[in-house]
Amino acid sequence: MSLPSTTHIGSVALTVADLPRSLRFYTEVLGFQVQAESDFTASLAAAGTPALVELTARPAARPKPARSTGLYHFAVLVPTRQDLACVLRRLVQADWPLQGVADHGVSEALYLADPDGNGVEVYADRPRDTWPVRSGRLQMFTEPLDLGDLLKELDRDRRPWPGLPQGTCIGHVHLHVADLAEAERFYCGALGFDLMQRYGPSALFVSAGGYHHHVGLNTWAGVGAPPPPADAAGLRHFTVVLPDEAALAAVLRRLEAAGRPAEPGADGWYVADPSANRVRLAMAAAPPPYGDHI
Repeated sequence: MSLPSTTHIGSVALTVADLPRSLRFYTEVLGFQVQAESDFTASLAAAGTPALVELTARPAARPKPARSTGLYHFAVLVPTRQDLACVLRRLVQADWPLQGVADHGVSEALYLADPDGNGVEVYADRPRDTWPVRSGRLQMFTEPLDLGDLLKELDRDRRPWPGLPQGTCIGHVHLHVADLAEAERFYCGALGFDLMQRYGPSALFVSAGGYHHHVGLNTWAGVGAPPPPADAAGLRHFTVVLPDEAALAAVLRRLEAAGRPAEPGADGWYVADPSANRVRLAMAAAPPPYGDHI
């Protein structure tokens, strides 16, 4: 049974080594706003959104080992191509290095890392009716992104950038897993995402409602890679937001039947995938903040 079409990714929770350092990056470089802050935690949002990134400091947390499961990147979806150009200009102004840029057919994307090495993608979608499809199947690809053409978007608006705009959301997460077939059984069979595309023998992309992907899965850190150590920076959990109690109950039943029952928490239900990546399941408190652009 597929997930309801309004299912989406909510927030991403990360462990970081130095909270002030991370806050400088996420606010001054990426343009998030601090929604709440304590000595060791902070919640970050964009204009008019709920919390999108949750940071928890673990002093002296070490970088996630290259050969381990966990976060490959989380992806910040901005509403328009012009918004993406504004982010690019801000990264240049801040002299923050890009790790890559790409045209995926369905989207245009910038790739970078936070101070702890957590991968971050910032992207803008193309209109859904222009997404590349072959024989009825989505065909995402990776080609060079024309940065010059993207920056032409700024000619239409030279006002100072106020930060990430209203409508920004977490579009997807991309995870390192130990076994792709196991991951597919969990995310498609138990959670109920639809398989959208296989990317060679080592990656696949799943979603709800025909979106290009809400979760990417790959074995690029090595087949059989272990989970990262407990004292590493990286992903704590990401949230899958379901539209109502019936949808949540259906997922919980499937997880129970698959032998991976979720555990209740104060703010949702928690379950680990076969590679120890933790997923929080929650119900939507309100319609998605980004409206129809996802």
